Amino acid sequence: MAVSFGVDAQRYDQARPGYPDALVARIIAGSPGPDVLDVGCGTGIAARQFQTAGCTVLGVEPDARMADVARSRGLQVEVAAFEAWQPAGRTFDAVIAAQSWHWVDPVAGAAKAARVLRPGGRLAIFGHAYEPPAEVADPFAAAYRRAAPDSPLTGQPARRPIGFYQAAYAKLADKIRETGQFNEPEQWRFDWEQPYTRDQWLDLLPTTGGLTQLRPDQLAEVLDAVGDAIDALGGRFTMTYTTLAATAVRAGTS
Repeated sequence: MAVSFGVDAQRYDQARPGYPDALVARIIAGSPGPDVLDVGCGTGIAARQFQTAGCTVLGVEPDARMADVARSRGLQVEVAAFEAWQPAGRTFDAVIAAQSWHWVDPVAGAAKAARVLRPGGRLAIFGHAYEPPAEVADPFAAAYRRAAPDSPLTGQPARRPIGFYQAAYAKLADKIRETGQFNEPEQWRFDWEQPYTRDQWLDLLPTTGGLTQLRPDQLAEVLDAVGDAIDALGGRFTMTYTTLAATAVRAGTS
């Protein structure tokens, strides 16, 4: 699934939401300089926000299709899995991973981040927790079960509580702590909302992990059901997002 998002990289880039400006500003303010390494940069959604804020960003991305889109948006990208990527002596003020660290070995990844961070450099792993309202989520789950009954994702609940996501980020903080290379990790939370029309949400859904590998007929069945549900809400709804982060500063002076 990790390399399935590049099937329609342009749609991914256009439909996926960005990250709270307050999160970007807090990472930059808590880093010793402007040089950022973006792990699993995808099409560069987060990287462009850091560039706009004055940072110099290098992306590392395992999917060449995603990397090509990022490069077309002005980002420097090297194609590799982070665990295999060769820094060639380069170091950075911040290592970020936006919605991508679940594809990285959490132990090896945190240790490698420590090796490429300058003293006082910050590792920041972050991503969105989002669950549509029940009026949208329940029809989606039912249609997904019908369309892809053998998928390992079929058994998941229609909506998961925020505590589910917070527990995952607490585990990430534990893995960072276990390296012994960082000061005590912190967990950050940013709450925000974004309205979606029917077409906007149906444009985003095919870029999500559970749908990138469906056959066209399976995808159509799910999108039709979700579209009908949004129509019943008047053709639009508001998504409540929570962006969570696990972050820590590299310890030591050398």
